[in-house]
Amino acid sequence: MKAKKTLAGLALVGAIALTATGCAGGGSTAGGGGDDVITVGFAQTGSESGWRSANTESMKEAFSEENGFNLIFNAADNKPEAQIAAVRSFINQGVDAIVLAPIVTDGWDDVLQEAKDANIPVILEDRTVSASEDLYASWIGLDFEKEGETAGTWVAENFGSTPTNLVILEGTTGSSAATDRATGFAKAIEGTDITVLDSQTGNFTRAEGKTVMEGFLQKYGSQINLLFAHNDDMGLGALDAIKAAGLKPGTDIKIVTIDAVKDGMTALAEGEFNYIVECNPLLGEKTAEVVKKVVAGESVDKQYIVEDQAFDQEQAKAALPDRKY
Repeated sequence: MKAKKTLAGLALVGAIALTATGCAGGGSTAGGGGDDVITVGFAQTGSESGWRSANTESMKEAFSEENGFNLIFNAADNKPEAQIAAVRSFINQGVDAIVLAPIVTDGWDDVLQEAKDANIPVILEDRTVSASEDLYASWIGLDFEKEGETAGTWVAENFGSTPTNLVILEGTTGSSAATDRATGFAKAIEGTDITVLDSQTGNFTRAEGKTVMEGFLQKYGSQINLLFAHNDDMGLGALDAIKAAGLKPGTDIKIVTIDAVKDGMTALAEGEFNYIVECNPLLGEKTAEVVKKVVAGESVDKQYIVEDQAFDQEQAKAALPDRKY
């Protein structure tokens, strides 16, 4: 188990305001549980990408009043200290359960222990934590390492036998998604003729992806043959930077990403991306199902992994008309 890390700014936790989403069903208030309504506090990372927006909508639909929930929603703008404050606020409100999409892996031991002491179950969604498994009831998400490995395998098969220069746009430093995708990708390209020129975080955002790619292009120019981005949004930002540099994305610089949201899939269908590994954001229904079981005292698995797909150009063209996100 990793050593517990203290996140800065916890002294300000009481100053963080929460935004409530969804009215309480049947007159229930937070923690009241009246009329069998389950009050759930959902601590989201923020709204940094198209994937995250689709994930939030999936959660809000699943945790609706019609489905028997009163959802208290908070997006922490990718600030770990704000997210910890949100979880503490949920505890103070006496919610029936907490759903947490942790921004970073470390630093959760204390607040998760506080939830456990208050007999409030915590269900992790999307990302994971390094805290002891007895501090949360279950995790619903994706196999991030496998996603990275799938992307790396495609890269190795298509470019591994030819000297190829690669740059990488990493996700948020310290997040399980970024750490695990990097691990899987590195494992898959090991022993190939691919050289990693540079690897920097773009924090999963389109704007930072563009900025970092501009720096890569300024430093390495036409030496770059290939880009791997930990999500579509950073890849789309990089695509803009590549075009602005007078290069053709998908041809002069091949682009491989993870997520498969509509904007990314459109870029793939148009030949500006070359390969995308899916990361399914529609986790709401399964998460709500697990929350209901946990609150009812029923046993649940410690983890539920949602299966992903992968797409080349022709597969993206076929999938786009019916794409839900």
